[in-house]
Amino acid sequence: MKLLGYMVSPNKIDYEYSELILYQNQVMREADLFQESLEHIETYEKQICDKLLVEEIKGEMLLKLGRLKEASEVFKNLIDRNAENWCYYEGLEKALQLSTLEERLQIYEEISKQHPRAISPRRLPLNLVPGEKFRELMDKFLRVNFSKGCPPLFTTLKSLYYNTEKISIIQELVTNYEASLKTCDFFSPYENGETEPPTTLLWVQYFLAQHFDKLGQYSLALDYINAAIASTPTLIELFYMKAKIYKHIGNLREAAKWMDEAQSLDTADRFINSKCAKYMLRANMIKEAEEMCSKFTREGTSAMENLNEMQCMWFQTECISAYQRLGRYGDALKKCHEVERHFFEITDDQFDFHTYCMRKMTLRAYVDLLRLEDILRRHAFYFKAARSAIEIYLKLYDNPLTNESKQQEINSENLSAKELKKMLSKQRRAQKKAKLEEEKKHVERERQQKNQKKKRDEEEEETSGLREELIPEKLERIENPLEEAIKFLIPLKNLVADNIDTHLLAFEIYFRKGKFLLMLQSVKRAFAINRNNPWLHECLIKFSKSVSNHSNLPDVVSKVLSQEMQKIFVNKDLESFNEDFLKHNATSLQHLLSGAKMMYFLDKSRQEKAIAIATRLDETIKDKNVKTLIKVSEALLDGSFGNCNSQYEEYRMACHNLLPFTSAFLPAGSEVGGHSAALNHTANCDVLASEI
Repeated sequence: MKLLGYMVSPNKIDYEYSELILYQNQVMREADLFQESLEHIETYEKQICDKLLVEEIKGEMLLKLGRLKEASEVFKNLIDRNAENWCYYEGLEKALQLSTLEERLQIYEEISKQHPRAISPRRLPLNLVPGEKFRELMDKFLRVNFSKGCPPLFTTLKSLYYNTEKISIIQELVTNYEASLKTCDFFSPYENGETEPPTTLLWVQYFLAQHFDKLGQYSLALDYINAAIASTPTLIELFYMKAKIYKHIGNLREAAKWMDEAQSLDTADRFINSKCAKYMLRANMIKEAEEMCSKFTREGTSAMENLNEMQCMWFQTECISAYQRLGRYGDALKKCHEVERHFFEITDDQFDFHTYCMRKMTLRAYVDLLRLEDILRRHAFYFKAARSAIEIYLKLYDNPLTNESKQQEINSENLSAKELKKMLSKQRRAQKKAKLEEEKKHVERERQQKNQKKKRDEEEEETSGLREELIPEKLERIENPLEEAIKFLIPLKNLVADNIDTHLLAFEIYFRKGKFLLMLQSVKRAFAINRNNPWLHECLIKFSKSVSNHSNLPDVVSKVLSQEMQKIFVNKDLESFNEDFLKHNATSLQHLLSGAKMMYFLDKSRQEKAIAIATRLDETIKDKNVKTLIKVSEALLDGSFGNCNSQYEEYRMACHNLLPFTSAFLPAGSEVGGHSAALNHTANCDVLASEI
């Protein structure tokens, strides 16, 4: 077969021709032309530079064509090349058509003998076996890894933690190791031979800290990590783990403190520096996080500006959340718009690659680039920034920021003449200081703009135009916040339509705009994804109540709304619909909270019952984690249940007894409470969502 009339000598290496062949083969595979793809790869095998990919394509095509014996040989050869690739084992199992557990274990045992240093052939059987066989294999696996010191051991085994039987076996084995190693330096007191080195006990304690942290038993996790730190106070991983435990507990200040301790042990490590900055941002320590990042940013410019130039979006999205929690909406929106501009610039910069890819014949990479362009704003960084921007604009629409002069007038009404004079003097000093700082910032900005290299040439300026400077004060006092929110929403509706939050955010915008058909569209799409979502439940009840309150809707609109709402509510009134929701989700605190909110929303006289439902902490509740408990406490404070200060204090004490280390539930006068606790009350719960 000739390719575009272009033939190359079989012995000559030509990377461009190799890429062209691989692209043609990719087209065949995507068209399900498996036989043609196999024949093609075999014909041009010698002229393809990526020999590993050739073998992988052969194995995949032989499996698709049912030529299992040949496929098994290919996958065995691939395992010989890389015994740690799990995909090769999956392909081998399919090719051999192993039906019994014994046959599968035998294959892994044979491979393990051929590759004694490989971890995968000893790790994968742990997914398959139950009971005593699991105990036997796990015992061997753990001993080898503890003896040689393997920090990522827990990460390797974490996927087994869906099975309660396996969790209990792992816990029993490792706690027995720890007790035995403390007394006799052996994994078991009944053993003889060569003793284990002192580091074995260290790694066992490190593993147990991770194990109990995963199970939510934070006190035990802290005990084990503290014991490990006491024996080896110079190991970065130990302080990193301690910080992680405190993060899961919900004490973000303490987590940042211990991550800073880990960072101080190796100030040249960029990873631990970034982690420390991230933890500081989650504890709302923005200035400290910027100083931490400045160790690795360009000198002469502020770290914040340099990170923006480098499109460091993990830092910017964390900044957005921190500013949002602190109520600095202008600064948060500035970061949201910066992230949005990054995605625009990425799209713009991709034009350079079109001619480059064609010239270099990297066609597979070019196709990947084109596909990326189609879904670029589906990226998690854009979703986080867009979601925060929409939430802030909704908040600014509900509670527009007033001028400072008006606020001062309101505050001065209840003050005596002496207090008023003192307050005005203080305000004048603050204004003078703020003016001086603003002038300094302006001068510094001008200096930086002069020193910075031009990012775009004249052609780019003609196409994209000069960007307007993002000023926080203007952004938070925007005239039409809902229209700005829609700008961030549109890419989400187009690209992240499978995420229920997209449609619920859309509902919140259209609810405020009074667009009933668009509200209906949003709740229907969300209902199709997850009809039992607690936020959706709140939206449905608010929507139905709003429809019933608007009797002057056009007949056609009213008819469509009533038909569609009947399908969702199944001819039930709102109170019955809410009661059913509470009954069906009696063990989920998130659902109970939403149901209780709607109970109070529908009938203000049922405040006590609603609060009792939302603050349930009995044994039947399954999701009593930090994130959910803080969410309930926020609801008690933000007016979702009216004025309920006494009930909040009772709930806080109950949560403090349940989670004594969590700063949000500490008494206001306690050492770690105070400011930190107040910040946690107003915090966005997403802070704790990533690793809980």
